[in-house]
Amino acid sequence: MTAASVASALNVVVLLVLLSVWIRNYLEVNSKHALGLTVFGLLLLAENCLSVYYYVLDPQVAVLLRSAAPVAGRAMTFVALLELAGLVFLTWITLD
Repeated sequence: MTAASVASALNVVVLLVLLSVWIRNYLEVNSKHALGLTVFGLLLLAENCLSVYYYVLDPQVAVLLRSAAPVAGRAMTFVALLELAGLVFLTWITLD
């Protein structure tokens, strides 16, 4: 597994935690803010699930990125790691 696949898988886990809080808040408070966070989380979850699929279940994509487009592969890894850092911070704020 590459750093990008691990980061994407961790993003999925963190997003599931966040979504559980945001959906519960929306059902209790029924605010647009909670709805917006839920929709944002669902879209980000879909993106990360697709990334995990490409990195883990279809490893040809990871091989292609390493061999044919190494700069793009490194950039995608960096973006996944930045996203993970942002989600971890958001989770800390949400659960505090």
